[in-house]
This record gives sequence, structure tokens and C-alpha cells, in this order.
Amino acid sequence: MVGAGSGSKIGAMAEGALLKVLCAAGMLIAGTAAAFAQEGRSVSKLSPDIVTSLAPAGKLRAAINFGNGVLAQRDPQTGAPRGVSADLAGALAQRLDVPVEFVAFEAAGKVFDALKTGAWDIAFLAIEPVRAAEIDFTPPYVLIEGTYMVPRESPLKTIQDVDRAGVRIAVGQGSAYDLYLTRTLKNATLVRATAGGGRAMIDLFLADKLEVAAGVRQPLVAYAKTDRSVRVMEGRFMVIQQAMGTPKGRDAGARYLRLFIEEMKASGFVADALARSNQPDAAVAPPAGN
Repeated sequence: MVGAGSGSKIGAMAEGALLKVLCAAGMLIAGTAAAFAQEGRSVSKLSPDIVTSLAPAGKLRAAINFGNGVLAQRDPQTGAPRGVSADLAGALAQRLDVPVEFVAFEAAGKVFDALKTGAWDIAFLAIEPVRAAEIDFTPPYVLIEGTYMVPRESPLKTIQDVDRAGVRIAVGQGSAYDLYLTRTLKNATLVRATAGGGRAMIDLFLADKLEVAAGVRQPLVAYAKTDRSVRVMEGRFMVIQQAMGTPKGRDAGARYLRLFIEEMKASGFVADALARSNQPDAAVAPPAGN
């Protein structure tokens, strides 16, 4: 039988054990918070090296590629950037507690070329080996398809039909699909559109009566709806992995961007931004490693 004195001792022991557990939990929470802050995950205040790395001039200069209508569009009233790229840049600038400055380009190749002049701090580009030599990329946040458009009566029926001698393919110079097809095609010839925006390769395809136009599926499908003389092929020749990137050498910023983009995917931010900009066919990339 347990007496009153024994009960008091047990109660005191239990209370002491509880205090130890609470103390340990408090230390764990504090340690986790410190780790998050060290990695720059705190939404209230990031470490100074991350801010300096991504916005060395006191503002976040974000390259926006209007050549890819899935990711960026112009507001019809103001001309200001909108879409998932602009939304991500704005959210990042808010985290950094600096203003955002959009640096506009009409093609992905021009964004990459501007890296040499230090024109931007972050960019939204497809992951490509040529680019990855000079840019630290996050995991992808959006996946889109590269495919072909041909004249409606073309004998080319499938993606595999295109890579044959005598087939000329219009591409946007320096685009992700230009870089990919340059590496992978064996027989067809690439003809590069060097000027203009996202439909430059379509204009070249039409003007020079080429056999094929290569590009992002959505703008090709949108054009084909207005011109019954062409058709877009089923299937794809590549999956284009769209990511955020920062110039090589900004290690603290690059580490934080990887955390940031994973959070934006997981929270639904990327999906919501795509929906707001009327891009239902673009797929949010899975978590990194999946």
C-alpha cells in the first residue's frame, strides 16, 4: 500500500521528469529555430549574407523572359510583368525585405547573354548543361513540354519522323529546346530565329516555309487555333524544367533559393500563380528528389 508521503515523492518525481522533458523540448525548438535561421528559412528575417548574395545592390533585379508566355505575361493595361515568374520574384523580394526591379527580355537566350554584363540577380530559365556552367539552378518549379508544329498536310506525323535529312526546324536562338535539339538531332537542320520574342520561330517557320517549328507546346497550340493550315504534333521531344537561378559564386543565395522554391511548390504558391495567369496546362514540378 502506498502512503501519502510516497505519493508526494512520486508526484515530485513526475513533476521533475516533466520539467526535464519540457526543457529538452524547448532546447530542441530553439535549436531548430536557429538552424532555420542559419539556412535562411526564417520568413521574418534572413541572414545578412543571403540578402547580400541575392541583392548586392539593395534591390532584387529579376530577369523576366516574355518570350515564354507560360511563365510571364505583360499586364494589358500597364505592361508590367505578371505570371508565375513575377509572382515568385515578388515573394522573394519580400522575404529579402528589398524592392524588386524587373529586367525584361524577349527571349531566354538574351537572358543568358545578359549574365555576362551582370544585368540581373535572379532569372527564370530552363535547366540546361550549357547554362548550368555559369548559373546555379534550383530544382525545377514548373514542367512544360517542347514539341513540334508542322503544316497540316505534312508527311511528318510523329516526333520521331522529324529527325531526317532535308527537314528544317525553326527554333528560337539560345532557347532550351534549341540547346537540347543541338545536342540530340542527327539528321535534321536547325534554323535559328535571332530576333523577336516567343513566336519568332513561328514567324521564321511561316516566312521561310520551313518543314517544322519547335517550341513550347502552349504557344504553338494557341497559334494553331488561329491558323488551320498548321497542326501541333502529339507527344513531345523534351520536358523543359523551368527553374530559378542566380549567377555562380553566390553560394549563400543559391542555397536559400533551393529552399525557397521547394517551399513555394509545397505551399501551393506555384500552382496558384499558374492558375491566376491562366496556365492550366503547365505542371508544378514534384519535390526535389522525387
